[in-house]
Amino acid sequence: MYVAPSILSADFGRLAEEIRAVCEAGADLIHVDVMDGHFVPNLTIGPLVASAVAKASSKPLDIHLMVKNVPFFVDLFLPLKPKFLSFHIEEEQHPLRLIDHIRRSGVSPAVVLNPHTPLSALEFILGEVDMVLLMSVNPGFGGQKFIPSALEKIKQLRDLIDRKGAKCLIEVDGGVNGLNIADIDEAGADVVVAGNYIFSSNDYAEAIRALKI
Repeated sequence: MYVAPSILSADFGRLAEEIRAVCEAGADLIHVDVMDGHFVPNLTIGPLVASAVAKASSKPLDIHLMVKNVPFFVDLFLPLKPKFLSFHIEEEQHPLRLIDHIRRSGVSPAVVLNPHTPLSALEFILGEVDMVLLMSVNPGFGGQKFIPSALEKIKQLRDLIDRKGAKCLIEVDGGVNGLNIADIDEAGADVVVAGNYIFSSNDYAEAIRALKI
């Protein structure tokens, strides 16, 4: 299991120190939640702060766009060259065009599904993306509880990927902790995002180890 600590739960007053700490503690990616206050009822960071995050991190960035006007934000964050750049399928009318644009820019494209969004939304794009991010909470705020029905959705997505012979990873974001990680792993996830579970712990390395099941 790859672990991507979400900096949304970090201490922003000492953000660079927090990022270096989780990198040293065994993080595989640094998850950056970009919220515009329109697609979700919260406002987080822009490209200037994300650039500072990239400089502080020894691990690749995993940027999750929770925004309207998706192509505009994609072009703002592509210059940072994250490992993954993900956008919500619910908001983009021309996903294949945008996926191609992201890939041609040298970044791995990924799409995100909200808890209520059916997997049928992926039918014609699954072979074109490098990762699918399944939200296991309603997006917008950290510290929420894992929605149990997400486990069945992970299983169904794993079956769909296998049947289509796709090569994409499954990432799960929201309420991930040491108590539910075994179920998430068994369902078929490859990457987990964890914010509050890691950054509220007294030992980042131990919290990350607990997720690397």
